Amino acid sequence: MAMASSNMMNIGLASSYKKKKTMLFEVSCSRKRDRDRERGSNSIHPYKVIEITPPPKSLGVRCLPPNLQCGESVTIEGQTYTISAVTLRYQLRKGKYEQSEKRLDVLSTGRYLVNLYFENLLEQS
Repeated sequence: MAMASSNMMNIGLASSYKKKKTMLFEVSCSRKRDRDRERGSNSIHPYKVIEITPPPKSLGVRCLPPNLQCGESVTIEGQTYTISAVTLRYQLRKGKYEQSEKRLDVLSTGRYLVNLYFENLLEQS
């Protein structure tokens, strides 16, 4: 029975896609106790993670702790990255600014250390 309901949901998505030509997906990163809370200002937004080494590469949307800062290490799919920038985007909705996106710009830890070494050499010369 679960299979049939799953197929019906997919059909509904396909038909709405044909009508509107755009689909929006929402990823929710909440713990069991957070699921009972109202959505809105208490909701947790996932991070859009981008490795910024040329060429930039998207690492997908990840659920990470909410208070990450530059210089911290993050492990994604077994590889360690260092955060270069954290970007928060807000949108004005109903007279209030609401957070719409969190983005992390990351570098592999090896690349981050090499960049620090070269910056240090540049300052010394």
